[in-house]
Amino acid sequence: MHAIAGWWDGFELWVAGLPFIPQFLVVLVGMVPISFAIAYGLDRVLRAAMHALGRDRAVAAAALQEPPLPVAEMREPVQSGAR
Repeated sequence: MHAIAGWWDGFELWVAGLPFIPQFLVVLVGMVPISFAIAYGLDRVLRAAMHALGRDRAVAAAALQEPPLPVAEMREPVQSGAR
């Protein structure tokens, strides 16, 4: 673990010592692929969780294909205030 921490400290000092533009490019080249990998992983995990809970797109698409109720059946009858 000390070897990894020592390598990371050296890399961090190297990046911090660079001028702004090269520093920005090094961080950008490293962070864009890592960010996409994290987003892809979260997407896969959340998709599996939603599927396990029954809240995935297939269930939603099947619910949308059911015929809608007529407007008269959807509304509750309006009650008058008079008794």
